[in-house]
Amino acid sequence: MTLYVLARLGMVAAVMALLMLVNVPLLVAMAVGVVVALPLSLFLFRGMRARVAAGLNERGEARKAERDRLRAQLRGETA
Repeated sequence: MTLYVLARLGMVAAVMALLMLVNVPLLVAMAVGVVVALPLSLFLFRGMRARVAAGLNERGEARKAERDRLRAQLRGETA
C-alpha cells in the first residue's frame, strides 16, 4: 500500500515539476498536479491498485472473522 501511495504522490510531484519548468506558479502547479495526476494514476497504476484493494479486502475479512469469534466467545458459545 505504501508503494502505491508513494507512486501516486510521485506522479503529482512529476506533474508539478514539469509545470514549474515552464514557469507556472507553485500553488497553481500543485493544484493542476493533483487534478491531473491523481485521476491519471488510476489508469497507470491499475495493477498496484488492484493488489492494494485485494490486500485491504483480505484484512477486512480477517478482522470480521476475529470480531465474530470474539463476540461468540462473549456470548458463551464455543467456536
